[in-house]
Amino acid sequence: MKVLVTGATGFLGSHIVEAALAAGDEVRVLTRPGSDKSYLRTLPGVEIFHGDLGDPDSLLSACRGVEVVHHSAGRVEETGRRAQFWDANVVGTRNLLDAARAEGVDRMVYVSSPSVATDYVGDRFGIDESEPYVREPKSLYVETKAIAEQEVLAANGPDLLTCALRPRMIWGPRSGGWMSLLLRKIRSGRLPDLSGGRPVMVSMTYCEHAAAASVRASRSDRVAGNAYFLADAEDVDLWRFARDLATALDLTPPTRTVPAPVLKAAVTAFDTLWRLPGLAERVSPPLSSWTVAALTVSSTYDTTAARRDFGYSPSVSREEGLLRYVEWVRSVGGVPAVVG
Repeated sequence: MKVLVTGATGFLGSHIVEAALAAGDEVRVLTRPGSDKSYLRTLPGVEIFHGDLGDPDSLLSACRGVEVVHHSAGRVEETGRRAQFWDANVVGTRNLLDAARAEGVDRMVYVSSPSVATDYVGDRFGIDESEPYVREPKSLYVETKAIAEQEVLAANGPDLLTCALRPRMIWGPRSGGWMSLLLRKIRSGRLPDLSGGRPVMVSMTYCEHAAAASVRASRSDRVAGNAYFLADAEDVDLWRFARDLATALDLTPPTRTVPAPVLKAAVTAFDTLWRLPGLAERVSPPLSSWTVAALTVSSTYDTTAARRDFGYSPSVSREEGLLRYVEWVRSVGGVPAVVG
């Protein structure tokens, strides 16, 4: 098949490109002119197309002759103005949907997030797709991703099959985002152990699993109009993972603890302070109720639907994935090169 991948210069997008090539697809990537395409140029057969989600004309050209769109581009930063998130995640997705329909694209696989249907108000295990969308999104990212996902699924019809994938905590070689942030805080010694002495069980999704899922979903008719949680085969104790990661990279694991009343007071103070106009647009708070919940609340996901409808089959173990990630970190110059 001829496929278009958005976000291909990013972490997951680059892995989707690799998975599509391995499946025998012809791959075109949508990239902005100034983006770093050095890795994509090492992949034989990739057609690099310059365009932007905010430029409808470029999207029409990018979608021309394409059968499948893998849409993984979007704004994932912690900071920014509402208009930036809205334009990147909602308007950009609308523009791409319009272009796909106009050019006769058959299918679109949208990379969403489990946060669109997770409140993190208490430990939850085996969350499935019956979970409703969050009523009070805790961030502009969650709000705009939820809107975009619902519009993608609503666009499903006879002329364009659509589905959404919700991989949790994507990790592995070439990752940035939460893994780089975790490494940065471990390296600096500023990350306390917030587990409270109990396991915080989470689902994570190795990069190759998420990428393979996007390709598999693009080949299934059963996915039409549906969203799917993705996760590795085994749930992970988040703080044990952080300790294992630190040890593997010769860093000091988090050991310092924070009394619960002190943590609660700090989170309340930061949440209040970061309501000041303009502050959240420029700087991420050291702690917030959202980030603390993500680090202290167990949340795991049931992938039965993905296994049933498109043969989702995660095969890389946590131990193997961690070895591959550590090898990659060392290959690019070690922790300093990764965290900046």
